[in-house]
Amino acid sequence: MLALRKWLVSGLLVIVPVAITIAVLQWIIGTLDRTLLILPEAWHPDRLIGVHIPGFGVLLTLGILLLVGAVVSNFVGKKLVNWGDQAVSRIPVVRSIYSSVKQVSDTLFSESGNAFRTAVLVQWPRPDVWTIGFVTGTPGGDVANYLVGDYLSVYVPTTPNPTGGYFVMLRKSDCVELKMSVDEALKYVISMGVVAPSASNRG
Repeated sequence: MLALRKWLVSGLLVIVPVAITIAVLQWIIGTLDRTLLILPEAWHPDRLIGVHIPGFGVLLTLGILLLVGAVVSNFVGKKLVNWGDQAVSRIPVVRSIYSSVKQVSDTLFSESGNAFRTAVLVQWPRPDVWTIGFVTGTPGGDVANYLVGDYLSVYVPTTPNPTGGYFVMLRKSDCVELKMSVDEALKYVISMGVVAPSASNRG
């Protein structure tokens, strides 16, 4: 029985990561394949060659991103984007949503973006309970007028899905900067503490 249990656990350790990885890839490819919906139906590869090509949407998405990136990288393209931004900024409700999303995307994807600058150890959700957070900046606007002292804006992710979490403003003295990269800290969070950073990178 001990041998059977050992074999079962060993099999799970091999199969589970592979199965989950395949499932995630299938979901990503299936989602991107929906990009084909922007093409006229007569141009779909299923109609043109009579065969469904999995992943064609991925190639189409990459092509569109590269094309748009090439266009907006020159002077004329930047001007067009600025005019588009100004036009959207005049539309009530839409401008609020668009400006918020654009600011976040600029921070996350631009080369000069600095989202998730540092991994820190914070007490959350109550004292003496510790978790990992990511510094996203410092409080600004009217909020800063009500905070006395040095504060940091910190994103505290949930686990194992770090796309959900909490945005909190904590005293800088209450945040312990960790000697690990953001990537290592994210892996630590996603794995629920199973995949710990190497000892040489810990604070």
